[in-house]
Amino acid sequence: MDLATLIGLVGALVIVVMAMVTGGDVMVFVNLPSILIVVGGTFFAVMAKYSLGQFLGAIKIMNKSFKTKIASPEEIILEVVELADAARKGGLLALEGKEVSNEFLQKGIQLLVDGHDPEVVKSILSKDRQETASRHTLGKTIFVNIGDTAPAMGMIGTLVGLVQMLSAMDDPKAIGPSMAVALLTTLYGAMIANMWALPVADKVGLRAEEEGRVSAMIIDALLAIQAGQNPRVIQELLKTYLPAYKRVGEAEEQ
Repeated sequence: MDLATLIGLVGALVIVVMAMVTGGDVMVFVNLPSILIVVGGTFFAVMAKYSLGQFLGAIKIMNKSFKTKIASPEEIILEVVELADAARKGGLLALEGKEVSNEFLQKGIQLLVDGHDPEVVKSILSKDRQETASRHTLGKTIFVNIGDTAPAMGMIGTLVGLVQMLSAMDDPKAIGPSMAVALLTTLYGAMIANMWALPVADKVGLRAEEEGRVSAMIIDALLAIQAGQNPRVIQELLKTYLPAYKRVGEAEEQ
C-alpha cells in the first residue's frame, strides 16, 4: 500500500470536513441534487468519451495509485546479476524454473529458455511494454478528464440553482434550497477534481513512468544475458538506469 496516496487523499478530505464541522452543522453541506448533478453528470459525461471497457478499465488502473511501487531497480539488478551468472555457467536452460520478483522479467526469462532469437525477444517485450504504457496513459487521461469535467458540472449545477432561485423569488422558502444547490455543486466539483481525480491521475502517471523504466532496464538485461556478457558488465550497464547518488552509494558499499 502506498501510504503517500492514502494519507494524501484521506488527509485532504479530513481537513475539509473538519473545517465544515468547526463552522457548524456539517449536514448543511450535504445536498442530494448537487451530488446527482456533479457526481452523476461527471461520470456519464466522461464515459461518453470512451468505450465502457476503457472507462471501467481506468477504475482498475486507479489501484496502481494505492499500491506500492514495483520491485525497485536495485532489486532487479541484483536478480539479473544472479541470473546472468547462472546462465554463464550452465547456459540459458539453467534459467528455467528460476523465480523472480517481477512478472515482466519472468516472461523474458521464459523467452530466453525457449530459444527465441534476440530480435524476437526484443520485439515481444517491447510490444508488451508499449501496450502497458498505452493502457496506463489512457487511464491517466480519463482521470484528467474527470478532473476537468467535475468543476464544469459544478458550474452547470450553479446555473441550475440560480435559475431555480430567480424563478422562485416570490417564495422565500424556495430560495434557500436553490441557493444551496448553486453553491454546493461548485464545492463538490472542486473537491472531486482537486482532492481525488487529478491526484490519482498524476500518481498513475508516476507509476507508469517507474514501470516503463524498469521494463526498459529488464529488456536490456535479458538481451545482455542472451549475448553472454559478463555479469559485472551487465551490472554496470543497468546501473545507468539509477540516479547518480544511488550509483555512488553502491560503489562505496562495494
